[in-house]
Formats: sequence, C-alpha cells, structure tokens
Amino acid sequence: MSAAGETAAVELPWTDLTSRRPGAAARAKAVELRRAAPVRTLLARLLGVHTEERAWRIGADGEEAVAAELARLGGRWRVLHAVPVGERGSDIDHVVVGPGGVFTINTKHHPRARVWVGGSTVMVDGQRVPYVRNSRHEARRAGRLLAAAGAGPVDVTGVVAVVGARGGLIIRSQPGDVVVTGRRRLARWLGAQPPRLTDDEVARVHDVARRSSTWVRHRPD
Repeated sequence: MSAAGETAAVELPWTDLTSRRPGAAARAKAVELRRAAPVRTLLARLLGVHTEERAWRIGADGEEAVAAELARLGGRWRVLHAVPVGERGSDIDHVVVGPGGVFTINTKHHPRARVWVGGSTVMVDGQRVPYVRNSRHEARRAGRLLAAAGAGPVDVTGVVAVVGARGGLIIRSQPGDVVVTGRRRLARWLGAQPPRLTDDEVARVHDVARRSSTWVRHRPD
C-alpha cells in the first residue's frame, strides 16, 4: 500500500508486437491443418477443392498483400500485424496508427469472386457476408482496449480491405461507420484522411498498441 492508502498500479508483463509478421496467425493455422492431414491436403489442392486449410492459407496470403500496401505509407504512420486479441485465438489483421487516426484493417481475400457493397450489405458472389458488422465490432473493441490500457479516448475506424475480387469490386455506397476498399487503394485512402492526431499522439497510441498486454487486459465481449 502507498502512503495515501492506495495500491500501486502493477504493469502486466508484455511482449512487443512490432515484430509480428502479417498473416502469422492464419499461416500457423493452415500449417497445423496441413500437418494433421498432409495427403488429404495435397489431394484437395490438386483437385481444386476448397478446404479449411485453403481458407486459412488464402487468408494469410491476403494479409501479406495488404501489409505490402500499408508499407507504402509514410514514416509518420505505424502499422502492427496479426495482433492477438483476447484468449480465444482471435486476432486483428492490421492495426494502423497515423496522422489520419487509428484504424483496424480486416483483410478479405477473394481471388476470383465478385464483391458488391451497398451500405452495410456486402455480397460475395451473391452471398451475403457479415463483414461490416464484424469490422464495426472489431474497431469498437479495439477502441475500448486501447483506452483501458492508457491510450486515452481513441476513435477507431474499421476498414475492410478486399484483395483479389477479379470478378469486380462494386461499391454502391459505403456503410458510413466502416469503410470498404480495394487493397490497391488502401494506402492512398489512409494517406488522404484529414489530420486527427499529432506526431506525439501517434507515438503514444502506438506505444500502447504494440504491447501484447493491451489486447488481453479486459474481456468486455
């Protein structure tokens, strides 16, 4: 107890997330599935069968492609990849902090699909998917965790980055609180955002975001 009768705050142990590779969690899951059934995995690849292993592998490829695009941002921006959240194995594909604000990037890799966006509705080859809802939840959760860890009040914007979509990415209207964009437009869109954070604020938020303890501190969901 301190002289004032209060318990001193104890900093939780943490690891630095800046060295995390893009797609690390997805790639590890794909490797795990491949090792569990190597013959079946090989046959599925040869026959072009869509499997869980393929889904994780394609997802990891997409995250790497988005990371390459984010690398084009200027030096005032900070990017974290494959940020582990909670204790159930989930992660945020990319957390981006820069002059334009704080963003969670959810990568969706659809190599040959047609993706259609109309407000909060996203369709992949005619099938509705919950990408906007999930991205909204991810951004809000990130904002709560960052604030609770000492980053101060943080407005986080959810972004869905579509990779591939050779059948076309058609955006009739944006959801409003979430942004959907093609991978090749992502860095340009981020760089065009109006200034919201000073360099000191970027450094402060990034210092909190890079600590693994930030993302497991609370389980509000």
